[in-house]
Amino acid sequence: MSQKDFYEILGVARSASEDEIKKAYRKLAMKYHPDRNPDNKEAEDKFKEIQKAYDILSDAQKRAAYDQYGHAGVDPNMGGGGGFGGGFGGASFDFGGFGDIFSEMFGGGRSGARQPDYSGADVRYDIEITLEEAAHGVKKKITIPTHDVCDVCNGSGAKAGSKPQTCSTCHGSGQVVMRQGIFQMQQTCPTCHGSGQEIKDPCVKCHGDGLLKTSKTLEISIPAGVDTGSRIRVSDKGEPGRNGAPNGDLYVIVHVKQNAVFQRDGMDLHCEFPISFVTAALGGEVEVPTLDGLAKMKIPAGTQSGKSFRLASKGIKSLRSSSKGDLYCHVVVETPVHLTERQKELLTEFETISSGQTKAQNPRSKSFMDKLKGFFD
Repeated sequence: MSQKDFYEILGVARSASEDEIKKAYRKLAMKYHPDRNPDNKEAEDKFKEIQKAYDILSDAQKRAAYDQYGHAGVDPNMGGGGGFGGGFGGASFDFGGFGDIFSEMFGGGRSGARQPDYSGADVRYDIEITLEEAAHGVKKKITIPTHDVCDVCNGSGAKAGSKPQTCSTCHGSGQVVMRQGIFQMQQTCPTCHGSGQEIKDPCVKCHGDGLLKTSKTLEISIPAGVDTGSRIRVSDKGEPGRNGAPNGDLYVIVHVKQNAVFQRDGMDLHCEFPISFVTAALGGEVEVPTLDGLAKMKIPAGTQSGKSFRLASKGIKSLRSSSKGDLYCHVVVETPVHLTERQKELLTEFETISSGQTKAQNPRSKSFMDKLKGFFD
């Protein structure tokens, strides 16, 4: 069954830069995130598709394998280092199986069988944090499903008092030779799955697997500056390896919640801030919210709605340096409602005494009327 192109899923060209891929992913992830689309199976499937595409294209080694070999280059079932389920840490393309076939067909041969990889699988964990936590960094306790070495058989898979025996099919090599006509191919032994050993009497607790399902709680440090899509690698905290092989790694994928006040654009923050028309007309000093608390901001006299004010270094810290983004406050002049009779009288009086000074005191109206006159002329 054909699979959809990862570049097509993210809507980017094959020559897209890392920043372009991240930007496209962030936009699509925000659009199809399950929190924004509750009970929408189609959006959920789309989000998973987007996530898988980004996981491959954001990793330089996986992307190179995908560019050269397509989906086969990142499919763990075909020797690639793809999806998370079987250990997404394996970024290189494994030519072992194909090498065996070619050497047998052309007479090269290989001395001894290729030993199977007993390293533990990598584990993925998705975590959702607030914008404040992303800006300042945070420590989080997480509980992940995992496996532990069986305490009865110590990981051997064999019943107490017995031990694994040499595989009767491959005689301990882990591989068998299949012949078809004039060709012969070497492949993983179907009996022992490449281990070279066969368990005749399995452990009663782990049923021959050597591992037991469990869970573990870890405290992870999320650095300041992370954004949706950021990956945090925690070494040696993935699935346990077998027969003394190293454990896999844990990859924590960050998702930043939307904030009710601030909108994030890279390292910068934006917010709308309402001011009264009196403050806009006369000027004054106001207190505006930042991620570090309230900050004072001067409003000059005659400020128009939509005017932006920059508060330097009040944005998000860079993930890779000490620099910080800025906060942009976009003021909105608020029209009062539910006026008292006295307020109405004062405003009417103001309008009356302002007659004849419209051009000088209302530059936008004058500009608009000039444009309108030119339009009709």
